[in-house]
Amino acid sequence: MEKERQIIHMDQDAFFVSVEIRKNPRLTGKPVIIGGGGDRGVVASCSYEARKYGIHSAMPGRTAKLLCPQAIFLKGDMEEYSKASHEITEIIADKVPLFEKASIDEHYIDMTGMDRFFGCMKFASELRQTIIKEMQLPISFGLSINKTVAKIATNESKPGGELQVTYPELRPFLDPLAIHKIPGIGHATYKKLSEMGVREILTLTQIPQQLMFKILGQHGLSLWQKANGIDLAPVVPYRERKSIGTQATFESDTMDMAKLKAIITGMVTGLTFQLRNQKKLTACITVTVRYTNFETVTQQERIPYTSLDSFLISKAHNLFEKVYSKRMLLRLVGVKLSHLVSGYEQIGLYNIAEEEYNLYQAMDKVRNHYGAEAVVKACIVTQPPRDEKGKIIKYNPRKKKMLIENISEEEPKEEQEVRKRSKIRSFMSEKGTTGTKSYD
Repeated sequence: MEKERQIIHMDQDAFFVSVEIRKNPRLTGKPVIIGGGGDRGVVASCSYEARKYGIHSAMPGRTAKLLCPQAIFLKGDMEEYSKASHEITEIIADKVPLFEKASIDEHYIDMTGMDRFFGCMKFASELRQTIIKEMQLPISFGLSINKTVAKIATNESKPGGELQVTYPELRPFLDPLAIHKIPGIGHATYKKLSEMGVREILTLTQIPQQLMFKILGQHGLSLWQKANGIDLAPVVPYRERKSIGTQATFESDTMDMAKLKAIITGMVTGLTFQLRNQKKLTACITVTVRYTNFETVTQQERIPYTSLDSFLISKAHNLFEKVYSKRMLLRLVGVKLSHLVSGYEQIGLYNIAEEEYNLYQAMDKVRNHYGAEAVVKACIVTQPPRDEKGKIIKYNPRKKKMLIENISEEEPKEEQEVRKRSKIRSFMSEKGTTGTKSYD
């Protein structure tokens, strides 16, 4: 039964800022902001002192400066934050039977059944003290019957707190809290519920499930269950090496650098699209090449957690230049992204404008609606056909339809498929390559 489960949620307190304070103790007690330093920068994280001024992550940097002119803005070092995250994960992995790395700075631990050997609250407290001692970083935790309540308990105990919510304490704990404390309630959902007069979790629990479904669909039912302390989601075992990848084998071996880099660009953009759809980040990129003599060489690099096209494309190109050491023809190239965790991009740390990240989101929306090839990088699209005068031949869907309808039944199936290809074609498909995707 769910009430017998023992789930711990551990979350670092202002993780990025804490790492900076560990490096420079003089920042202690000051309003520190990571990211957001440029005119178009975005706040990636901020100290609790800065939050008193109403500053929060994803806020434009210029707004944060107006709210707190004396704030200390730091560029941030995602590589250092990633390293600290891996070290914390190693400590947890060494001491618990089952855990899930939910993001760069939070973990779920399933201690169900272990309370017969020692108290779960005592164990969680000792684990927290171990992390603080070894890492010199603050951390809080919540212990309860499921992931949702444990996460809410953690947030209520912050900063530097410990809180257990047992099954009998469930309703007295949840009912008076504001609905935005429930994980999964964003600004739009909160606004819609507030307009209905629903501002506390107790009020939300009293709304019929059918009405919640009518208002918010399946998401509404999920929120209703969370408000009632119901969450059957398991703690998913963490696997450091899970990955996604793709590779392309050429029909004719090549050493055309422009073509090869264009193919790698297309691979990375496809993989990052998958990452963002799955709400995941990667911390390792691998590039593979296979020479015409079938010799296969790989090169990988640990990187800060990200899902940004531009950052990963640059890394992939650099790795390709390192791994392609022999000036021989290539028959295959591949890209793999590994060490995946759930999470969202900390855009303030990469010096990219808010508009650029909004562009990624807009492109993803178009791809989800019209297909993965609806929006692609210009460098991976073939040049449009031109007539004898050099003018671009405009795409005519009516002519294409007539052409498809006039395909002869005797025509080989392979040629029929070529004719039926979509208007938007990648560089890879046009230049005689076959691709495969892999998931680990």
